[in-house]
Amino acid sequence: MESSNDSIKSETKGVFHKFLSLFATVYPGELPTALLLTLNIFLIFAAYYIIKPIREALILAGKGPEIKSYLSAVIAIVLILVVKAFSRVSSRFPRQKLITWVTLFFVSNLVIFYGLSFTDISLGTFGIIFFIWIGVFNVLVPAQFWGFANDIYNPEEGKRLFPIVAFGATFGGFFGSVGAGRLVEPIGLYRMMLVSGAILLTCILLAWIIHIREKKRARLKISVNGQAESQQEDAEKPLKKGGGFKLVFKKRYLLYIAFFVLLLNFINTNGEFILGRYVEREAINVVELGQSEGLNTGEYIGKFYADFYKYQNLFAILIQLFLVSRIFKWIGVRGAIFVLPFIALGGYAFIAIGASLLIVKWVKATENGTDYSLMNTTRHALFLISSREEKYKAKAAIDTFFHRSGDVLSALVVFIGSTYLTLSSTGFAGINVILCLIWIFLGVLIAREHKRLSGEATLAKEAE
Repeated sequence: MESSNDSIKSETKGVFHKFLSLFATVYPGELPTALLLTLNIFLIFAAYYIIKPIREALILAGKGPEIKSYLSAVIAIVLILVVKAFSRVSSRFPRQKLITWVTLFFVSNLVIFYGLSFTDISLGTFGIIFFIWIGVFNVLVPAQFWGFANDIYNPEEGKRLFPIVAFGATFGGFFGSVGAGRLVEPIGLYRMMLVSGAILLTCILLAWIIHIREKKRARLKISVNGQAESQQEDAEKPLKKGGGFKLVFKKRYLLYIAFFVLLLNFINTNGEFILGRYVEREAINVVELGQSEGLNTGEYIGKFYADFYKYQNLFAILIQLFLVSRIFKWIGVRGAIFVLPFIALGGYAFIAIGASLLIVKWVKATENGTDYSLMNTTRHALFLISSREEKYKAKAAIDTFFHRSGDVLSALVVFIGSTYLTLSSTGFAGINVILCLIWIFLGVLIAREHKRLSGEATLAKEAE
């Protein structure tokens, strides 16, 4: 006979799973690992957004916005070396030790930066070094995490559970931003580096807990063909030798994803420039007409962006919670690829024929909110059908170098368009319309390859 405690436990479990069903489909035994992964990526993004204001303060106060723009090219070059180094390290250590050593490296860097704040190093030099460093950190560490998550889940599990895990990244960015605002005054700018480092140490502990838990779960699985055991043995081994860039250029599927991510960031950064132009022009006009409620141009711009980021983050959270898992269920990962490109295409087409600041604001907030939620989850889920080497090495190359290359191309287009072609904001929007069409075409190529590779994986599994 079932005891009252068992009955309460069963009822509570049912209620909790019904609550989770609002956001994703979770089967018994999957919840602990999914929540641990969610907490892990939440802390990674919180740690980044806590130190992000330090980056802005150092580079803007020390060198100015022009140097900040040019450094995107430097970061892209540095990332070539970083990806090569990461590929070599990942071929020497199993996944749990790889995560430990890479994360400890960044933690030690934060301690060193904190120590440098007490020296007589110039603010400009410090700002440049820290800006380049954080440009590597904020793409490599998340890429490493998602390689780990892809390594744990198979395609079916990842399709269901990634929407929950990715919510940690969305909410972590929001929480970190709020935390940074509250920490900077009581502890000072540089001590926030130590707070971020302490959070990253917690992430190492979580990675080990997840690894040990999945190791135990694999041992408990009853597998006739030994598949679960062989997968666990692979997880305990270092990755095969080979560079991340070599893997990307060797396989069409990965190369398509690489250029898809490049265009994603290219278009998004162009959009940020367009919005900035509109805001700057509006602020100047409002202040000159005396309609700014006593605010100067800088204060008006700051107030606008505070409101803009609020709605952008709100959209991202709502889409992540209530739409991502449903979109995956209704149209699959292949269908989800096209949602953001078509939103961007329609939005920039509207801007290209002339639009008010209010329209541009909502177009960009919708684009960014969809990018940080649905597209972020989708591009990570595309690697669920890849090999372990591709999940770690190729993904690191794509999420770092190719991602940052979009910033470089945008800076180049903005420079040429503003200096030599004297393009208007609608002209830049027209460029984005053309880029969106190419983006959609790349999505078709990715979907076609994903379907082919998924079919091959299914046939291989049935043949075992």
